[in-house]
Amino acid sequence: MTSKILVDAERECGAIDPKLFGGFLEHMGRAIYEGIYEPGSPLADSRGFRTDTLAALRDLAPTIVRYPGGNFLSGYHWHDGVGPKAQRPVRREMAWMSIEPNTFGTNEFMEYAREIGTEPMLGVNLGTGTIEEAGALVEYVNSPAGSYYADLRVSHGYAQPYGAKYWCLGNEMDGPWQIGHLDAVEYGRKAREASKIMKWQDSSIKTILCGSSSLNMPTYPEWDRTCLEICWDKVDYLSMHHYAGNRDNDTPSYLARAIDFEAQVDGLAGALAYVKAKLRSKHDVYLSWDEWNVWYKDQTMDGKWSRAPHLIEEVYNLEDALVVAQWLNVFLRRSKVLKIGCLAQLVNVIAPILTRPDGLLKQSIYYPFQLFRQHAAGAALDALVKCPTYETKQYGAVPVLDVSASYDQETGRWGVFIVNRRQDAAEPVELDLRGLPGTTVQVVQVAGTDPKAVNTYAQPNGITSVPLGQHPLNGGKLTLNLAPLSFTVIYPA
Repeated sequence: MTSKILVDAERECGAIDPKLFGGFLEHMGRAIYEGIYEPGSPLADSRGFRTDTLAALRDLAPTIVRYPGGNFLSGYHWHDGVGPKAQRPVRREMAWMSIEPNTFGTNEFMEYAREIGTEPMLGVNLGTGTIEEAGALVEYVNSPAGSYYADLRVSHGYAQPYGAKYWCLGNEMDGPWQIGHLDAVEYGRKAREASKIMKWQDSSIKTILCGSSSLNMPTYPEWDRTCLEICWDKVDYLSMHHYAGNRDNDTPSYLARAIDFEAQVDGLAGALAYVKAKLRSKHDVYLSWDEWNVWYKDQTMDGKWSRAPHLIEEVYNLEDALVVAQWLNVFLRRSKVLKIGCLAQLVNVIAPILTRPDGLLKQSIYYPFQLFRQHAAGAALDALVKCPTYETKQYGAVPVLDVSASYDQETGRWGVFIVNRRQDAAEPVELDLRGLPGTTVQVVQVAGTDPKAVNTYAQPNGITSVPLGQHPLNGGKLTLNLAPLSFTVIYPA
């Protein structure tokens, strides 16, 4: 059987928000220190920013970056990270049992975000922090000179307000592990009041409510419903988190994890629809998947009171890259309700980029993210896929292909994104690309023969994106033979 994929330019299923292709930086392990910021390194510029990491992140081009946490956020007081560096306190950081020097803080991050051309997504501490502290940070970051915290920013050398638009109302407050953990009603009330005072400081900002931190939480999705009912008219997004893994070494099931990703979006979309209907509201709240990634191999999370400890520095392989590609396929297919996505994280800590003193390594998951960022825009298209299935222990029969597509009518830019889950055989595919412009396409592929293959400093290009040349369209049609264990992108040449 030859698989068939029909992509029709008229069959739109959601507007693709560019913020779906974002990232995350937390004061954890070596994400900040030795990752993006390393004063004294021969690879650092005069500000302490590592130039190799800057270049790699510019190439990756995340559209929005969430900062400063994560669990770190619930014990962090932003005052510690501003002003003269010599006067900033060195503190014990309780989330990751590390020493935090505070030499990188709000202003350094805002400057870094500008350097890589990304939108900042800041978080306020709703664990040990107060709503007053949250409002003060918005004033410090976004207000023009003439009030206490705005003038404090000016005194620190930053005359102009930043205009940061997206703000997280804490992090994973449903989790007992969280510093200052609250139940749903307590958190909902605190988040509502924090969002009110923050929006009084700047009415243009958008706030993100903490949703359930995991599908496995006993309070999911009741937590989400409760918090939404309390906060609906004062917030703009509901966060969702998920980490995937192959702990059972069951590659066939692991390569079908997109089923879980899609189900999580659909479940929370149902909660949004229910609360909006119950409240008779005309206000819309969207989903922000602001922590997502593969993570299961490195579980080191105790910094043992050291600076920049090596924590959860996951090494990614080919099957991980294919799961990441499917995750991004889900982002497109569910783009009607899902508007923000933050790959957790960007450097060293469960990240597409690893650093060492003499350079960096781009891991396998770097490449599918980069390809989506380059070629997915405009509207998501509802692709019709007919293909064989294969058997999995966890999900039963699963299609061998996972597909998404996009088309931007204004620019003529489009892309078709295909994961072949087969491990043992290529998959012949007939594509019918109706209404998409162009007579020739470019094909790029991430593939390999070993699902456990990884990139190393000695062999950095084992898993990468490989151009497969240009192919003519015949009446909008194309036939390809997709390699096993592959992610293929087709776009106009």
